[in-house]
Amino acid sequence: MEKYFIDTTYKNVDYTLSAPAFGEYEGCTFQNCNFSNSNLGKISFIDCVFNHCNISNAQLAEAIIRDVQFNHCKMMGLHFETCSDFLFSASFTQCTLNLSSFYKLKMKNTVFNDCTLHEIDFTDTDLTGASFTNCDLKGATFDNTLLEKADLSTAYNYIIDPDRNKIKKAKFSKDGLPGLLMKYNIVVR
Repeated sequence: MEKYFIDTTYKNVDYTLSAPAFGEYEGCTFQNCNFSNSNLGKISFIDCVFNHCNISNAQLAEAIIRDVQFNHCKMMGLHFETCSDFLFSASFTQCTLNLSSFYKLKMKNTVFNDCTLHEIDFTDTDLTGASFTNCDLKGATFDNTLLEKADLSTAYNYIIDPDRNKIKKAKFSKDGLPGLLMKYNIVVR
């Protein structure tokens, strides 16, 4: 039987010893919790907020993430593509998402603020209208990625091949031009 947890706050809980109870968490807040290497598979998180949590290397198979805010979280090595893609939606503020993957997810209008996104995989991802404010995208993979109307005007360290990605009406700064022209091996000053 699935359990329901509504409008509950969890502080300083270490889920590395035992995973959170299976069920649906709606309107819940997780503050300073450690989910590192935990199994979050098939758990539903709807309208939840994660503040200062470590979620690195957690298992997300069939997890539902809908209207979830991640703030100041360490989220390395996550495979978001294993989550349920039905109505997947999240925002990320001052998070470290290195070595994570969003392969083939639909993430329209997703907001990334002040995030570190090193070696992240956005292959075949729909990032239409997404915003990458002050984000470090060093080593991020963009291949057949839909970036139409995305805002990367303050993002940095990215390499995006315009021939292999859809970037119509995407916003880039002049400082980001080398990342768009890298394959041509030219010098932009």
